[in-house]
Amino acid sequence: MQGYVTSFGLGFVAGMRNMTACAALAWAASEGRTRGNLIPAGPGARMLATGAAIAEMAGDKMPFAPDRRIPPSFALRIAVGAFGGWALAGQRSSPEVGALAGIAGAVAGTLLGRAARGPDSRTTPGRAKGLAEDAAAVGLAVLVISSAGRQPRTTDAIFRARGT
Repeated sequence: MQGYVTSFGLGFVAGMRNMTACAALAWAASEGRTRGNLIPAGPGARMLATGAAIAEMAGDKMPFAPDRRIPPSFALRIAVGAFGGWALAGQRSSPEVGALAGIAGAVAGTLLGRAARGPDSRTTPGRAKGLAEDAAAVGLAVLVISSAGRQPRTTDAIFRARGT
């Protein structure tokens, strides 16, 4: 069950701050906490993803920032949630169910984050809510990654661990 909770949590982060979820996955991969070896785990990938997350947080406060619920943005959040859910599903968990949990988390994070934030990011209270959402996304990402279990790094190791 723990693997699905981390999958849902990473999806929720993707719904709030998509690039924060990507950065969390890069950091998780560097600690061996992701399934397989599809996620770049080197220091360059971690710094690039972390920089993109910071840029997304800054851009989110701009008056021209698009609504997270528009189809391209929503679809990308769902895709990151699905992939992240798959990658963080525990070693004894179904990766497909992990992906579904990630999708559910991304939908919930997108809709609840937007509802909590409100429609206006151009005002001081709107920016303050955005900063609070940034902090919540980073805090949840750290919590999710720290609770994710270590995983085999290769596909062969995954099949050996499952006995298939």
